[in-house]
Amino acid sequence: MYIGDYLGRRALYTPDQLAVVDAGKVPHRSFTYRELNQRANRLANWLRDGAGVGKGDRVAMLAHNGVEYLDVFFACGKLGAILVGMNWRLHWREVEQLLEKTTPKVLIYSDEFKDAVGQIAEHSQVIDHWLHIEGAGIANSRSFEKVMIDSVLRPVTTEDLTEEDIACLIFTGGTTGLPKAAQISHRMIGWNTLNTIIHDLQHGDITVNTFPLFHTGGLLVYTTPLLILGGTVVLTRKFDAEQVLALLEEYAATIYAGVPTTYQMMTKAPNWADADLSNLRFCTSGGAPLPVALIEQFRREKGVVFKQGFGMSEFGPGVFALAPEDAVAKAGSIGRPNFFVDARIVDAHNQPLPPGQVGELVLRGPSRSSGYFNDPDASSEALDDEGYFHTGDLAQMDEGHYFFIVDRKKDMYISGGENIYPTEIEQVIYRHPAVEMCAVVGVPDARWGEVGKAFVVVRQGQALTEEALRQHIHFHLAGYKVPRHIEFRDSLPISAAGKILKRALVGEKEEEHS
Repeated sequence: MYIGDYLGRRALYTPDQLAVVDAGKVPHRSFTYRELNQRANRLANWLRDGAGVGKGDRVAMLAHNGVEYLDVFFACGKLGAILVGMNWRLHWREVEQLLEKTTPKVLIYSDEFKDAVGQIAEHSQVIDHWLHIEGAGIANSRSFEKVMIDSVLRPVTTEDLTEEDIACLIFTGGTTGLPKAAQISHRMIGWNTLNTIIHDLQHGDITVNTFPLFHTGGLLVYTTPLLILGGTVVLTRKFDAEQVLALLEEYAATIYAGVPTTYQMMTKAPNWADADLSNLRFCTSGGAPLPVALIEQFRREKGVVFKQGFGMSEFGPGVFALAPEDAVAKAGSIGRPNFFVDARIVDAHNQPLPPGQVGELVLRGPSRSSGYFNDPDASSEALDDEGYFHTGDLAQMDEGHYFFIVDRKKDMYISGGENIYPTEIEQVIYRHPAVEMCAVVGVPDARWGEVGKAFVVVRQGQALTEEALRQHIHFHLAGYKVPRHIEFRDSLPISAAGKILKRALVGEKEEEHS
């Protein structure tokens, strides 16, 4: 079985190599590739024999990060089953809707979500088997660890599995309606691993993963590629800046991936000054442009260099990479396409645009997802006749083939007939030394249709007035781009992946995005 049984294959090569450290446990629990493979085999046996899970069946998880998440992912791979990762930030009714949509046979959940799972069990008939991690669980729920202990230990493989079979579903969506479930095939995982190794990974690499594992950033950016390569992944239960700095030092991590807000939080942690990050070859930032001041602070105070990355649930997620030597000179760029990714900018008529012009970013290559689960209309709408995936991102490319995300189509607003891109304004606001965090959104306006509103968090010990910030923005940008409204806040709403939830700022519902 050359596809799907990732741990079975890796355990042949490096059985005694440290694979995973679950730093969410007290004390930390460590697992070699042999031990991790044994756990996956035990769980796969129970899923098959105890729950009737086979090829193509779904297994859902509503849980914080931990070794159990990887147990389920790799057990599903052995069976040809499909992991469905649930966003634990959702209301239980939303989770129930997604379960009804994907019809998993089994739900595995953390004790923290026991009350929500109880509600789901009362209102939904779709789940046949329940497994709880920690605690007592709901009625008729089995203990995850007891299942692991009691299950037979024998290899499990599914010989007719192919690269086009689906490994997991990752939810992605917009501001209205249910999130769509991107189908992540084994082919997509394989090609993304190759792209990631070409551009980022080396044998012996160690990473600390702080993204939630229901998110493409947690499961597919570095975790799965590095475990295929034979490296070490340290899992945190949730992001905690002080803990992350301690783990990077304790386990001599060589690479780390986050988003700008998480890096900002790290610089404010009480152990920032003393943290030894000298083993890091680089850090990767994605989700939004990384402020130059933050790049320079990490380089100056910790000797750490940055790579900018870009990806999404439906593609990659390793799509673009900006080398550390370009981090300042090409600040704001997502870099160049990864080796086996084709990218271009197109106009409203799907015609390629030359360098310097803004259009939609479209992508083509073997690390594309296989459409959306049970949603053929959305699947076909996302692809054009040439096989390009339409990202919904507005971007431009320069003469050196460096790409720049201008904004999301949905985030752009029109004021007095002019297209306004919030990301451009946010980059300018971040240049002000008193600004720690910001977000710009479009809000309704009777005269102009829409105008900008900036939400700003001021650095501790600093002072900033609306007028001073407006003057700063006006110094860099045209007057019509200066936000009409500025609101100072103590904090901004942050997603589980560390991104600022813009729609939450203006009272709208927002799903998590890749």
